[in-house]
Amino acid sequence: MTAQQMMPLLFDELRTRARHERRRLRAGETLQTTALVHEAYLRLYRSPSWQGETHFLRAAALAMRQILVDHARRKLAAKRGGGAVESLDELPFEPPVANDEQLIELDEALQRLSQLNPRLTHLIECRFFAGYSEEETARVLDISERTVRRDWIKAKAWLYQALAGAPPADNVS
Repeated sequence: MTAQQMMPLLFDELRTRARHERRRLRAGETLQTTALVHEAYLRLYRSPSWQGETHFLRAAALAMRQILVDHARRKLAAKRGGGAVESLDELPFEPPVANDEQLIELDEALQRLSQLNPRLTHLIECRFFAGYSEEETARVLDISERTVRRDWIKAKAWLYQALAGAPPADNVS
């Protein structure tokens, strides 16, 4: 199926996810939900076909991550400020992103993680950036829910070290 065929079927789900992530990442002041969904669609539209709903949703999660990070970079470039990572006490649930600089630091950490373990990066994109549940993430990534839970623990531990400034493990399997 093409993005043009998939979008009407999944628009409401993508809009709900985008609204949640936009608010959670405090991108709501200047980035509207519909704009985030449409921007994701424009990025997904370039692909000639999708292997199904899960493939499309996984790509949508990645597109939303890229859009939110790009948005944060533009805002930071405009004001040339921001704070450093202060506390990762919330890490057992999700990496804290209190400002644009932290979102960019998270993206840079994910780029390093993708070199070591792409599946963990995809899992973070689904769970954190798209807000998918364990069940939805398992379906989108075609892995078991147990694997999602186990990998989520590994991914959070790796991110905790990476964002805290400690050298994270080079072997994340």
